Amino acid sequence: MTADPEVLCRIEGRVGRITLNRPGALHALTTNMCRHMTDALLAWHDDPAVELVMFDHSGERGFCAGGDIRMLADSGAGDGHEAREFFYIEYRLNELLFRYPKPTLAIMDGITMGGGVGLAQPCRYRLATERTTFAMPETGIGLFPDVGGGWYLSRMPHHLGLWLALTGARIKAADCELLGIATDFVETARLGDLKAAILADPPAVETLLTQFEADAGRPPLAAHQDDIARIFGGPGVEAIVAALKAADTDWARDQLKVLATKSPQTLKVAFRQLQLGAAAETFAENMATEYCIGARVVHRHDFLEGVRAVIVDKDNAPKWNPATLEAVSDDLLDSIFAALPSTEAWTPLT
Repeated sequence: MTADPEVLCRIEGRVGRITLNRPGALHALTTNMCRHMTDALLAWHDDPAVELVMFDHSGERGFCAGGDIRMLADSGAGDGHEAREFFYIEYRLNELLFRYPKPTLAIMDGITMGGGVGLAQPCRYRLATERTTFAMPETGIGLFPDVGGGWYLSRMPHHLGLWLALTGARIKAADCELLGIATDFVETARLGDLKAAILADPPAVETLLTQFEADAGRPPLAAHQDDIARIFGGPGVEAIVAALKAADTDWARDQLKVLATKSPQTLKVAFRQLQLGAAAETFAENMATEYCIGARVVHRHDFLEGVRAVIVDKDNAPKWNPATLEAVSDDLLDSIFAALPSTEAWTPLT
């Protein structure tokens, strides 16, 4: 058993239980938290006493809002060492979870964004509640939808993942089920009983999830699936913007307003990231690409300016540079995506 103020890792019955325990920061992940979770998963990997791993959180405000963005920005404004270390360790945790041999369950009760998505999406069972709000909002702060976004989002049908990546849209439980982000829906009031039942009989997890399953309702996104499939299938971000303008509907105009607030650099980074992620043969290959991106964008103007505008000063008026999609050159993108020297490249845990 290990215990840390920010994350609690322990064995309860035959369940390895990991509880995010940083409620004041909406359980935003730190490097230390990622290390502890990795150590626990490695310890339980071949331990016959652990039959299932369950992720949950303390408090009621959300599962995990992302990573420690202020640290990343502070580091990116300097030598970037802490930021690269965080990405390196977090991505190893993401990849370890992706290929973990034992059943894993994430309880996405409340806000599940960024780093929280990286924990939840590799899990076999991903439980949403009426309080679940899922998003990959990184284009709004000049980052990019990492922690495996290139893999997961690119494999969603009808370009829905690209729509999520570019707009940073926040969706609720019914839409999470529609997109396969959530495998199950359980009402928050019943979570305590469900957890107790799983802790008492972890091999029965599928049966228990079925027994506790509730109706999340009709997914609002269903009304726009055809529009997204048609418009977001364009060959580039400029083509998507042009198609939205041509559509000239209330929904299309709303999407244009949202995209106009995002970093043009990050929109194009995310588009290329999902193209490469779709072509990646392994999740580890995708994560190595994302590490190249992360190691570079933390130093760039748009990330530092996005954090200033959204998180520090909170004026929500970032001044992006480049300021337009057309000004984001292929050469700039090539420099962000270029392979790192072998001594600096990301590798998965062996």
